[in-house]
Amino acid sequence: MTIDAVIASAPSASEAIAESHERKAFGFWLYLMSDAIIFALLFATYVVMSADAEGRQTARSLFSLSHVSGETLLLLCSSLTFGFAALAMHSVKRGAVLWWLLVTFALGLGFLAMEIIEFRGMAQVGAGPDRSGFLSAFFALVGTHGLHVAFGLVWILILASQVIIKGLTPPVTSRLFRLGLFWHFLDIVWVGIFSVVYLPGLL
Repeated sequence: MTIDAVIASAPSASEAIAESHERKAFGFWLYLMSDAIIFALLFATYVVMSADAEGRQTARSLFSLSHVSGETLLLLCSSLTFGFAALAMHSVKRGAVLWWLLVTFALGLGFLAMEIIEFRGMAQVGAGPDRSGFLSAFFALVGTHGLHVAFGLVWILILASQVIIKGLTPPVTSRLFRLGLFWHFLDIVWVGIFSVVYLPGLL
């Protein structure tokens, strides 16, 4: 291949990469919309079933505002730190990207640990998902969100290892972009959970 041919093929290669990124981003947006529908159904189920609380096992007696506020603070801060990781990615600062991904992972892990503690505490007082329609809907909604966070944490570790091994190549940055969409989506869902599930029962 001549030098002229190499030069001529360079723009088409970059265009192909950009087109691939746009195609994958569009597909991921479709996935997020389908996930949003699932959460919308879980929210609707919770609203309908929230009146089916047995005895004293209501939101006011089971939820702690300080505990839930701590969870919310951790997850919202993790969204901020992922934003810093995205800024570092655009500046092609691999070390900064890895640092902010690590901080995001730690905050997300703290959130997940607090959620597990909450679930365990509820189970210990006999407030498991089999006790009432209210509790069944609560565990389904909040537990599904928690599973998404756990998946996101695994994804962060995988991409952090790719940044270390491959660097900030176009495929890696494209995956980081989609991970960012996913992580911020989880924050939005949690704000909905805090507003619909926890806050009305605590005020």
